Amino acid sequence: MSSPSPGAVPPLSTVPLSALLTRTELGLRQLAGPPAEEVPVHSVHTSELSDPNPYLLGGELLLTAGVHAPDETGTDAYYDGYVERIVAAGAAALGFGVAPVHDTVPSGLVAACERRRLALVEVPERTTFSAVGRALWDLMTAVRHLELRRVTEAQQGLATAAARPDPVPAVLRQLAQRTGGFAVLLGPDGTEPQRAGTPPSEAAEAALADLVRVVLPATTRLFPTPASASDEVAGVQLSAYALGGSGDRALGLATGTRAPGDHTIAGVAVVLLSLLQGEHQSTGDVRRSAALVRLLLGDGPGDADGLLDAPGGWRVVHAQSQGTRPVPPLGTPLVDATASLVRALVPAGQDVVAHDGWTLGVSAPAGPGELRSASVQAAHALARARALRIPLVRHRADTPAPVVTALADHPELRRTLRTWLSLHGSWDRTANALGVHRNTVRQRVAKCGVLISADLDDPDIRMELWFALRDLP
Repeated sequence: MSSPSPGAVPPLSTVPLSALLTRTELGLRQLAGPPAEEVPVHSVHTSELSDPNPYLLGGELLLTAGVHAPDETGTDAYYDGYVERIVAAGAAALGFGVAPVHDTVPSGLVAACERRRLALVEVPERTTFSAVGRALWDLMTAVRHLELRRVTEAQQGLATAAARPDPVPAVLRQLAQRTGGFAVLLGPDGTEPQRAGTPPSEAAEAALADLVRVVLPATTRLFPTPASASDEVAGVQLSAYALGGSGDRALGLATGTRAPGDHTIAGVAVVLLSLLQGEHQSTGDVRRSAALVRLLLGDGPGDADGLLDAPGGWRVVHAQSQGTRPVPPLGTPLVDATASLVRALVPAGQDVVAHDGWTLGVSAPAGPGELRSASVQAAHALARARALRIPLVRHRADTPAPVVTALADHPELRRTLRTWLSLHGSWDRTANALGVHRNTVRQRVAKCGVLISADLDDPDIRMELWFALRDLP
């Protein structure tokens, strides 16, 4: 699947070139290029420049009288370059006006358009370019009127569906019917998604599910999520929309084409589904609320373990801001924010990333009964991050436990190591502080390294040792 765009952008209304060709009062005639019904046009632009590229946005019917074309030999090469520039600019078709400059459409231009698959239309002498533009405007007005009526009828159908006893599946069915596509409502808790319509293909259905997860609200992810996203797979147009209110649902829509009104119709469905889903808590919300009630009523952490299960356990995050900043999006509703510290519980299966203006400490994965120890780990990691002036530090579980066990029976070594670390590894200052020879300090520190099996030249190891020793008596 290609990278999703930041939002599902509604397409422009277009008119097939064939609709202009059927206007007998214009007398237009196609001379080259693909079938006219396959060429969508959304505007008319007139230019006599040899390179109109800077002034084209794409999708135009470019009109010219050929004033820019040379009269001498070598016109075939000129027309090749001219048509290549027009195609590169994304123009939908080229209209060539006969007279007053040329009596007929130059054969070199016809051949160049055929080679480049650019639709070429002959505009007769009696037809002005402004008449072509006015005719296209009339056709687009009719298309917009039909589209407006379609959207209005779809809004009425969706509103009626939302008032039914089974509103959510009814709204999904209406959305699929009105867009001629496949709709799916997906949540992060693994429940069977609700769906309506027929999936275009297994690949499109899987790609749509992936796209929907991209826009699931921030309660399931650790970085800001877009409100909508779009993609295309094997000619199938995919769109995804986050639902407000529920906090854990997103809507996906797959259609064969992306008509201008589809975006508006889907927007109405998003509003209705957000209102309908906002009244209900997710399964995870219900379990967390129950765990909180148990703890407030005096139950121990073990009594709430079963309600706080998460794949791989939890991580505790401690965060401090560099100034006054809003709480960073940590991807969890379990957040305790004060003026000086933010603490959060994050499922261990999710990654924690740095945030501008914040310093974070992250614990190792822990079960519900180990969260107090994990909070201590996060506090130590935060202190280390602040000391090292880096945005995020994760707890390393490979040094504190060996320190406790290996140096517990060696108070002299423990005192020497702690003093050495507090003096930033200075042998002479440590020796003066302890009243011993500097070689004695070297020998004791080396013995500590052997006992705890750690590289004392590693600044991260030194920081971990400092926190571990600081907590020992």
